[in-house]
Amino acid sequence: MTRKVTIRDLAEAAGVSVTTVSQILNGKGERFSIDTRTRVHQLQEEMGYVPDFNARNLIMRSAQTIGVIVPNLGNPFFSMFIKGVQSTSRERHFIPLIFGANYDEDLEGYYLQELIKRAVDGLIIASSSITVDAIDNILKKNGIPYLLIDQNGGPSLDSVRINDQHGGQIAAEHLLALGHEKIAVVMPNDPTDNLIVRLEGFKHTLATAGVTLPADATIISPMTKLGGYQAAAAVVKQAPTAVFAVNDEMALGLIRGLHEQGIRVPEDISVLGYDDIDLDDYVVPKLTTVHQPVVTMGEQATTLLINRIQKRQLAPQTVELPVELKERESTGPVSK
Repeated sequence: MTRKVTIRDLAEAAGVSVTTVSQILNGKGERFSIDTRTRVHQLQEEMGYVPDFNARNLIMRSAQTIGVIVPNLGNPFFSMFIKGVQSTSRERHFIPLIFGANYDEDLEGYYLQELIKRAVDGLIIASSSITVDAIDNILKKNGIPYLLIDQNGGPSLDSVRINDQHGGQIAAEHLLALGHEKIAVVMPNDPTDNLIVRLEGFKHTLATAGVTLPADATIISPMTKLGGYQAAAAVVKQAPTAVFAVNDEMALGLIRGLHEQGIRVPEDISVLGYDDIDLDDYVVPKLTTVHQPVVTMGEQATTLLINRIQKRQLAPQTVELPVELKERESTGPVSK
């Protein structure tokens, strides 16, 4: 069995010291001639030398890694978010370690502990199950920078904010403009801070227009495609002309459930989602939704976290991202 090529092997082949090779490969070889630098890089490629990660960490005092915990890797919203995380991580020469905790609080805690053991430089946490107190006890005590998605982390923390108040407002305005007044909402039992704000914007806009949302018009179901599907019977019982599902996964599942009950979308009931995941253009009917820039959210969250890792004394950073309505086929005017 052949052994791994070492930095010493590369140095001997190049006819220079190990220190010279190390400095050139770490971008600090300006004092060496172009010929020497070129020879080292060419031999690195020819010999297939890959720097030892642990040795590099000792020299740089950084693992150049960030941990990312999301509730569900199968949710297209989080897949798009991770795409943004990966893009910016690569640009900034960091490696993201990504975990889906399947809405399991114990599993999330386990991943947090293991990421700390592996000396990650910071964490992005897009999970509603981890409480702020738990994060403080684990992360703040270990001096690890972190950024929360969809939770209020407090005024001292960096944050990426979506204007969910406006998102709820434009969702309501769209349904009102189509003549809908008997409206239902599908939402989870324990909504995150951003969902609460989203629903406040929706309800306030309806109330301003003189449309009330009775308590029984709010249908509680898990925030998944299955949750939306299972909510269909309760929606039909309410006999609304339109439904606002607080995320697209619920909306897509709901459309399937309504179809199985002989309900046409949007002719009988309009369905409006929130997120604008890539599946929305590939279902029948195409889903009308409130777009939030999910990939950009991942990019900005990663940028803020790496900025904090590299300069701990930075003032708190906040990025505000807009929302907009994406009108497709799943909403229409009230049937007369």
